Amino acid sequence: MSEDSADLIVVNSCTVTNGADSSVRGYINRINKKKPDIRVILAGCGAHSKGEKLLAEKRVFGVFGHSEKENIESILKLDKPFYKIGDLNHIDTTIVEQFIGKSRAFIKIQEGCNFDCSYCIIPSVRGRARSHSEESILTQVEKLASNGFGEFILTGTNVGSYGYDIGSSIAKLIKKISQIRGVRRVRVGSLEPIQIDDEFKELLKEPFMAKHLHIALQHTSDKMLEIMSRRNRFHYDRILLEEISSLGFAIGTDFIVGHPMEDDSCWSEAMDRVRKLPLTHIHAFTYSKRDNTKSAGMRGEVRGDVAKQRYRELISTIRGKHIKFLESHNRALEVLIEKRDGSRYSGYDQYFQ
Repeated sequence: MSEDSADLIVVNSCTVTNGADSSVRGYINRINKKKPDIRVILAGCGAHSKGEKLLAEKRVFGVFGHSEKENIESILKLDKPFYKIGDLNHIDTTIVEQFIGKSRAFIKIQEGCNFDCSYCIIPSVRGRARSHSEESILTQVEKLASNGFGEFILTGTNVGSYGYDIGSSIAKLIKKISQIRGVRRVRVGSLEPIQIDDEFKELLKEPFMAKHLHIALQHTSDKMLEIMSRRNRFHYDRILLEEISSLGFAIGTDFIVGHPMEDDSCWSEAMDRVRKLPLTHIHAFTYSKRDNTKSAGMRGEVRGDVAKQRYRELISTIRGKHIKFLESHNRALEVLIEKRDGSRYSGYDQYFQ
């Protein structure tokens, strides 16, 4: 169905960056101008950060938070403007049994985050870390595996924190998932360096583990890591990544460019260290000021053109590392087919390529 024929549009928003916020506002404005009689409903993280204001301005018909998603059928039937923000302690118990057009299944195992990084708004819109029950996760994997899914990607706000509140761990959960018939590959979302302990490292030798890990460093200058209120430091990050790389893993990371107080000296040191790390993938983005975070009030802002140039340098460096990784890992790839276009098949291999 197109927007032109819709009576109602639900916008599932993100609020991680200013760009994400702007995209949501821009989209809502376009819909309001194009079809002023249509009902626009705001959901997702943006519901917590800007939902009340947009509702008051009558730019949306209604707002609902994460904890209300399970009630979406009744919510969409409401005939008066509403604000159902819910709470930040909720755990979704919905069991997903199908992902149309995919060979990979995404399994949410936890919500929220207990980290207090200076630049991040996520804890205030997603709440503190809380784990889904092991029983519900395994039930969902069993159903999806029986429906033909072979790869399972464990997701969440802070995946590595799984189990801390229920006396378990992500490693214990993965072991149980691997024993379910039909599970061929397990991939893990972004992990913090301090969450990769000896118990988790033992799993890296298992054939069911995807040969790719995404480890969130955010920066490689210790000065910047301290300013960002991060818990990791380069010396230990390097030891960890080299250990994992020695097992044949591709390694991705997150990296924030242009955070306040990232001067030329910090950047030069950071890039020198990036070149020493065995990275193959990167999710880099320029710093985006978020209201109500520690970083928002910091001095030493980095000019936009400087941040963009640093971003390009970082991306180019990792792209070169990725090519070298491919050349040094000239072996059979285990591709799980996801799409077919005529005689062309496509999917992801064990290195997340």
